[in-house]
Amino acid sequence: MNVIQKGKYLWLLILSLILVSNYMLYQTAVGAEVLPPETNPVVLGSLIDLVIIGPLFFMLYRKKFSIKTAVLFAAAGCIIARLLIPSHLLGPYATITWVGIGAEAALVLFELLFVIAFFRYLPNIIQKVKTSALPVIFSFPKAVDHYVKNNPIIHVICSEFLVFYYALFTWKKTPPNGITLHKKSNFIAFQIMMIHAIIVETLAIHWWLHEKSIVISIILLILNIYSVIFLIASIQSIRLNPIYTDEKALYVSFGILKRVKINFQDIESIVEDPVVLKSKLEKDTIDFIAKDFEQVYPDMILKMKNPVKATLFMGIQKEYSKVAIKSDDPEKLKAVIFAK
Repeated sequence: MNVIQKGKYLWLLILSLILVSNYMLYQTAVGAEVLPPETNPVVLGSLIDLVIIGPLFFMLYRKKFSIKTAVLFAAAGCIIARLLIPSHLLGPYATITWVGIGAEAALVLFELLFVIAFFRYLPNIIQKVKTSALPVIFSFPKAVDHYVKNNPIIHVICSEFLVFYYALFTWKKTPPNGITLHKKSNFIAFQIMMIHAIIVETLAIHWWLHEKSIVISIILLILNIYSVIFLIASIQSIRLNPIYTDEKALYVSFGILKRVKINFQDIESIVEDPVVLKSKLEKDTIDFIAKDFEQVYPDMILKMKNPVKATLFMGIQKEYSKVAIKSDDPEKLKAVIFAK
């Protein structure tokens, strides 16, 4: 484990200690014995821990600093403080926690404005997608970013729209011609097996669990239904989205799970050394490999001049310096890349 990783887990350990120690102090018999008669300084120290120190360590762990993130985590610390610290002890500082909760509510309302804007512009977004030459899995997020400001919640909504679109509205579509990633694997068969297993598990367990706990049985049923929808969407999105190219870029997606746009001019080299291809992929490498019952390796690794931004499930975006690909026609894919 390198120094950076050790530092990252150190922040997480300290954050955990802050939460556990405050829980023990206010929610256990041991804490009740330890608390001094004058509790105001102790409560103030706990508020500093939960509202300032804890969020700071969490941001150090995530390596993400911004005013918005700081306010969000500080407000979350206020909510945790109200849950952990008994109201009769928190009384003198209740105003501080309510300010934090108010800030949290304001941020939620602010994010809600983006959601409203998304649905307001949805007809325009759909029209832009219809006129785009790109596959829907690329054109829809691009159209969303055109009309609505880039936002994590919008990325999640966009990702869910794609899930339900591919699961429910693509059955009459014919897969376009192109270099595919899945046909020489058992990936789709594995997904179908998973769907079958979920359905059998739902039928076998739901009615038994329904008699024990209606709430848990309903939650499990909803999760299973969503899982089936997600797996169907995964199958359809992979079938309908072979590698797409235009004059400037290569558009590679593994269905709704991940996608990336690679500009031809940003490709530094193509790694084809069998030893490298069969070794463990580095952390700065995103792979587009249809994994099934057997160990599979990429046909090539594209080394980039500059990191490319990939979009993962739930709209999470991350940069990678290398792209590993296993396609059904690697020679044709190399020819396409070299031709550009």
